[in-house]
Amino acid sequence: MIVVTDLVKTYKSGDESFNALNKISLQINKGEFTAVMGPSGSGKSTLMNVLGCLDRVNSGKYTLNGNDVSSMTDQELALIRNKEIGFVFQAFNLLPRMNILENVELPMTYAGIPFKTRRQKAMEALEKVGLKDRVTHKPNEISGGQKQRVAIARAIVNNPNVIMADEPTGNLDSKSSIEIMKIFQNLNDEGATVIMVTHEPDIAQHSKRIVSFRDGNIVEDMLVKDRILL
Repeated sequence: MIVVTDLVKTYKSGDESFNALNKISLQINKGEFTAVMGPSGSGKSTLMNVLGCLDRVNSGKYTLNGNDVSSMTDQELALIRNKEIGFVFQAFNLLPRMNILENVELPMTYAGIPFKTRRQKAMEALEKVGLKDRVTHKPNEISGGQKQRVAIARAIVNNPNVIMADEPTGNLDSKSSIEIMKIFQNLNDEGATVIMVTHEPDIAQHSKRIVSFRDGNIVEDMLVKDRILL
């Protein structure tokens, strides 16, 4: 599903520069549930931005589902993001003036999918995350855990090949965090490829594989033997 080879991402600050990614090579297969861990500044969020086609590298190659992303134009990258990737962010990124159903429909609106089809698919996605009875609510009328469930529904509504979650439990209490991880596990059990950035070891234990970063390098890549199943 994902193959990256010798990725280098350099940031400059005045006369100084540093490598956020230092010749990173990594392969993630279809159907994996991978957690990316590391302290602040380790390179994990930079990797997520690159894998999500939100940022470019200075050198190296990135192949997503057979497509060489490294040489794509901005327009091509936008199409890949909409077709191949579903994003879930720590801050939810819901539009406050739209109700829950309209928020979930948004990616399909951008993709030009007809109204009847996108309404049906949005309802199916909301049912999958347990929010079919809240479709007319606005984001400020639901809890943080429910907002993240809406964000997950929005991420999966286009049937993406990869779900990318950046600190998806960072703004949630323990109970809501467990509920969100259960949804990710269910999606993964149904065949979804999930990549999740987290700094919380207990959250990473819900995945099947943990890739740890430090100073722009992969320092550990291991399968989760004592995985927490929900």
